[in-house]
Amino acid sequence: MTEPTSPTAATAAPSVPQRSDVRLPDDKALVLRVMPMPADANGNGDVFGGWIMAQADLAGAVACHRVARGRITTVAVNQFIFKQPVSVGDVLSFYAEITRVGRTSVSVHLEVYAERNPADPHFVKVTEADLTYVAIDRDGKPRAIPAPAAPTA
Repeated sequence: MTEPTSPTAATAAPSVPQRSDVRLPDDKALVLRVMPMPADANGNGDVFGGWIMAQADLAGAVACHRVARGRITTVAVNQFIFKQPVSVGDVLSFYAEITRVGRTSVSVHLEVYAERNPADPHFVKVTEADLTYVAIDRDGKPRAIPAPAAPTA
């Protein structure tokens, strides 16, 4: 194939890059799947980052609740990276991996993938986040996280 030589061809808009075939993680737990609605979008049609953050907080809580075996509260958003915009109609899948269990706290890493174009579906990683939760008692005070249950035979 030869390079374009005409001025029109040389200044034409670049071609749309081919999508990469992103694979969903098989080493993390799927903890939430949700589809943003028009009310979740800004004036440009992209989903508000704050809405995605709220969903990530819920997803992280699901994973940490299982470890803490009871009530938890979010104490830190350690990192939040928006990699790609999210659109109304994307199906978001939140995958969690527990990264640390302390005496009262649990940290989780989330990866968020958007499933796009239902006629020819493909996945795009749109967000990554690290959050920390603390196990709390009925009075909202930190409590110790129970030791993991011993496997049964």
